[in-house]
Amino acid sequence: MLADDTERCAARSARVAGHISQYGWSLAHRGSMSSTARIAVKDIQRALARCGAQEIAFRAEVQPDGRTTLGLVWPTPVVEPAVGYPDLGVLILADGALPEPWLRRPGPVSGTVPAPSADLELLERTLRERLPDAVGATEEEITTAEARLGVTFSDELRVLYRVTPRWEDWSDDYGARERVNAAVGCEFSALEHLYSVDAAIRHPGWGLGATDTASTLPDAAVQGLAGSPGWIGFGTNGGDEFAVDLTPGPAGYLGQVILIDHEQSLGAELVADSLTDFVLGRMSKERRDHRRGRLPALARVGGGHLETVQAAAHPALEVLSIEAWDGEPFSLAPVAGLPCLRTLTALPGTLADPLEVAGLTGLEFLELGALEWRVLLDAGAVPRTLKAAAIKVRDQDHLPVVAIANEILALWGRPQIVQTLLEGDLGPAA
Repeated sequence: MLADDTERCAARSARVAGHISQYGWSLAHRGSMSSTARIAVKDIQRALARCGAQEIAFRAEVQPDGRTTLGLVWPTPVVEPAVGYPDLGVLILADGALPEPWLRRPGPVSGTVPAPSADLELLERTLRERLPDAVGATEEEITTAEARLGVTFSDELRVLYRVTPRWEDWSDDYGARERVNAAVGCEFSALEHLYSVDAAIRHPGWGLGATDTASTLPDAAVQGLAGSPGWIGFGTNGGDEFAVDLTPGPAGYLGQVILIDHEQSLGAELVADSLTDFVLGRMSKERRDHRRGRLPALARVGGGHLETVQAAAHPALEVLSIEAWDGEPFSLAPVAGLPCLRTLTALPGTLADPLEVAGLTGLEFLELGALEWRVLLDAGAVPRTLKAAAIKVRDQDHLPVVAIANEILALWGRPQIVQTLLEGDLGPAA
């Protein structure tokens, strides 16, 4: 990484950082990596495999004359490696903590009814024509599955499993599996393999998840959730999950079919108004973007977005990101006390007074520069509502970042980050 560093070549101190795991790496490297650098990464990966370590993070400073300080940060469950955090990652302040959208439960669904296209007789007749020799589940078996999942199936879902063959009749027969999949219209799951879509499994990590939002609009067919006890996964398309939706949105139908995209962590897409439509290939033409309505829940200030924090202030604001800005630093006073604000990220130097963070009474996630964290720590003003935190590093920030992180962790009684410091001489730049 130092070979092409323009700072070192210009007789100035060079700083490099990143983390390398057994299966990948995240390096703050200028330009494309040379083959020599890639070989070096592979060597480190082999060393990690030999010693049984999953990853290693590092940050180094090299003086023009070659004097070098290298800090190696060892893996710890209190640090979540994350995209955009090359050397440290996100500090996890509570075991198992998730951002609010991943804890959100479905809203009331009273009054929802099956779609007009739901036709139990047509559904059963179609499946029996496609699977004439199938022996389906008994009512007792279906009731047992309902009890296991804690839900009451839609009438269509009960028909589906009353007509399709049991798992033992086709699990070991490739041809039979293909016939069942073709009959239903997806890679089908047996009754005993039905599951509710788990919001926690879809969580992408705090580095991405803390700044994500989802909402349910009044005209939404699907609720803006990460998961729901009423999203009953019954099959896949090879990567994404199909589910019968027993907790639809305000404009949805009970028992509609939705698609949970494996590349998305919040929301789902309407596929068919009913299982009858799904099996007959009558897919919904109206596929609303489940990410509609992000504003005013999310706002970016600076960096070509909004020009004032006041413009971002709204009772529904959940995530505020303050980006690079050539003007005066921003005051947080306009968003103090907002009831839904749970995430603040602010690049180093963009806050007029870091102590105004104390006025944000519901913060779950906070990302600030090292100097801003220093102000909060010295004043004893770190919000105790936090579940996770991050230190945004710049070239001038260096090894003390780990010391600051350990001070933050100590406030929650969390294990300390272990760092090994090495000093040596790499010689002057070529």
